[in-house]
Amino acid sequence: MSTEEQTERLLKAWETPRGWRYWSAVNNSEVGLWYTLTAFAFFLFGGVLALIMRIQLAVPDNNWLTPDQYNQIFTMHGSVMMFLFAVPILEAISIMLLPEMMGARDLPFPRLSAYGFWCFLIGGIFVCGSLFFGVGPRGGWFMYPPMTTEYQTGVGPDIWLLGLSFIEVASIAAAVELIVGALKCRPPGMRLNLIPLYAWYILVVAVMILFAFPPLIAGDLLMELERALDWPFFDADRGGDPMLWQHLFWIFGHPEVYIVFLPSIALVAMIVPTFAKTPMAGYGWIVLAAVGTGFLSFGLWVHHMFTTGLPGITIGIFSAASEAVAIPTGVQIFCFIATLLIGRVTKSVCLLFVLAGLATFIIGGLTGVMVAIAPFDYQAHDTYFIVGHLHYVLVGGTIFPIVAGFYYYYPFVTGKQLSERLGTLAFWLMLIGFNVAFFPMHLSGLWGMPRRVYTYPGGMGFDLPNLISSGGAFVLGAGFVVLLWDVLRPKGKQPLVKRNLWNAGTLEWSGQVPDKPWGIRSIPIITTRYPLWEQENLLTDIDEGKFYLPDAEEGLRETMVTSTVDAEPMQCLRVPGPTFLTMFAALFTGGVFIFSTYHWWIAAGISGLLSFGTIVTWLWTGTALIPEKATKDVGRGLTLPTYVSGPSAVGWWAMFITMLGDMTAFVSLVFGYFFYWTVHDTFPPTEFDGRSVAGPGVFWPLATIGLSVIAWGSVIAARHLNRRDRPVGFYLSLTVSVTSAGLAAASLFWGPYANGMDPTHHVYSASVCVLVLWTIVHLVVGVVMLLYCGARRLAGRMDATHDADIVNVTLYWHFLVLTVAMTGCVIGLFPLVA
Repeated sequence: MSTEEQTERLLKAWETPRGWRYWSAVNNSEVGLWYTLTAFAFFLFGGVLALIMRIQLAVPDNNWLTPDQYNQIFTMHGSVMMFLFAVPILEAISIMLLPEMMGARDLPFPRLSAYGFWCFLIGGIFVCGSLFFGVGPRGGWFMYPPMTTEYQTGVGPDIWLLGLSFIEVASIAAAVELIVGALKCRPPGMRLNLIPLYAWYILVVAVMILFAFPPLIAGDLLMELERALDWPFFDADRGGDPMLWQHLFWIFGHPEVYIVFLPSIALVAMIVPTFAKTPMAGYGWIVLAAVGTGFLSFGLWVHHMFTTGLPGITIGIFSAASEAVAIPTGVQIFCFIATLLIGRVTKSVCLLFVLAGLATFIIGGLTGVMVAIAPFDYQAHDTYFIVGHLHYVLVGGTIFPIVAGFYYYYPFVTGKQLSERLGTLAFWLMLIGFNVAFFPMHLSGLWGMPRRVYTYPGGMGFDLPNLISSGGAFVLGAGFVVLLWDVLRPKGKQPLVKRNLWNAGTLEWSGQVPDKPWGIRSIPIITTRYPLWEQENLLTDIDEGKFYLPDAEEGLRETMVTSTVDAEPMQCLRVPGPTFLTMFAALFTGGVFIFSTYHWWIAAGISGLLSFGTIVTWLWTGTALIPEKATKDVGRGLTLPTYVSGPSAVGWWAMFITMLGDMTAFVSLVFGYFFYWTVHDTFPPTEFDGRSVAGPGVFWPLATIGLSVIAWGSVIAARHLNRRDRPVGFYLSLTVSVTSAGLAAASLFWGPYANGMDPTHHVYSASVCVLVLWTIVHLVVGVVMLLYCGARRLAGRMDATHDADIVNVTLYWHFLVLTVAMTGCVIGLFPLVA
């Protein structure tokens, strides 16, 4: 077989669908591009909302907007920027870049990426669209109760809660994809200490998303249950406490700052060495600092709550932790500066935005250290000083590096270069406009101007700084208009750029111009951190197919799976191709959230059934397929299996990572239960409001644990019996497991029901019922998974050798039995010792 014929077959296997079928594409390059453009469109929408707010605040006593309109726009601006731009744009860029950066054909779950994108698009349109009908949320992007539970009628808060929860599905889906991709889809030889810094940052951030978003999802669940069913989690009259929402929100909200900051710094870490023409100084220190920043970020949430009356010792601890995070952040910045000092720097628009971003972020970081000191925070809290600080951190730490990334990676995506002249103009407009807009806010805040107000009286010293800020905002906006024109202007007559335009050293620049849909021509062996600089003839050998998987003999899409630490080859992975199933699955999933917002329960139920059917079809036809041959020669004399299960398989890792996020959400609910225990003198209460407060008793929760352990043991037995090819024993174990799980769910329900627990009576009853509800839903999902495995075996799609389905379901059950045990002990035994 000649190289040309191999190339043709490879191109055919990875061909992007055309015409109307284009929207069934699942390639990382296509999905990443859609994701990026959609997130940028939401950014522009959020930017327009900001300009409308600045018009309103330009002069005192302005009535251009009504208070209600301002509150909706103010809420939507923050929500769009945080949930529809800051996190998604970086996941989008990562989905697009990461495979090429690691020399992979694609990420391991391309359909999951596509599903996440469609969820993001549908949810974003739903949330933003509410503004045009005057029903947008009005509680700020933090949605503090009781303002959003007792004092706001209408569906605005429900749109925020359910719409953004739907979007968070997309974020977690992307996190799973990126973690497994970074750990399992590296080229042979690329050990963990050789991966690009960008991949390290994305790995840290994806793990952070996995642990930061679930507490918010748990909080959303509690607030929506209060709004829809009157379960009083935040109603102080019935034992609830609005402070729980602040804890859950900021356990998410503070890591969120670093979730958007670190990937932007990752872009800086890729750009600086290229324009300094030297490898990054302090690679190991940067990795440690990124991990340290991610770890510390989870210990800072209370510094958003210094003024809520917390004990002094708590404030002291969190104040010290908040200042400590400056250390790893400083390490990273000093490494960037050192790299520029030891290199031979080439001027470019990319580098201008990088330097502006670092300088601006340092200013925002210094004001952050100021507000981390509690006495100063007492004075500045909820003033415009915080607004100025927040924007210096986020724009400096995020927006400027992203714009730098736009100029840097635009040729990688399109084969054309953005204008250096227009880029320089955009840079100065943005830099000047940004500082003119946001620096005066520090002064107006110190002079006492509160945030979240739709207007202010004249003569209080706020007039001039607000007028200056509004003028600066429009100059900043003009800079983005120039950038937008540069991106969208016709470039048909502009020649294609040369390959590896910036002479970078990392693998993503190995792509040909124009780029091909296959990710990389052949998967190379990597022995250095900057292979394009340090490995001779690498590009030539890649192009000539001298490395792995140079052909698509079976016409299938394939990539290589390697070990997590040393990147030893482990599997030739077949990845699924284009499909509309992901779009329909997202559409129907969105229907559940959207219809539930308006309490159209029948429509929501139908949409849920359709979503379930579509997802099962997707799994049935696209995952754990039995290959036509057990092994494959992937080139260079290496033969790899085409099917693996257990910890060697990417599906096992996806299940493990997903369940870590799931457990985090569950632990957040348990945290709520014990939070109420700490704030009440008597919890559980024996009587409230003239009625006795019943509990679920001890017997039924313990019976649930016993039945679940039987079910779990039967699942393990089923896995062993399947592997020994004993179908009768397998189906018998499966039957015992399904029956036991069903009885466990019934037992768990019966305890609160038989004892007359009313979740609307007191927060204790509501806390027990939400744990019961969560656990029953997971038991039902566990039963469905077991039935799915039984059907797969009956259909011949699972056997003793190809057992990934039952292995992954067993892993789910490990987490499930832990969930049931925790629920049973908390609601059944803890009241005895409380």
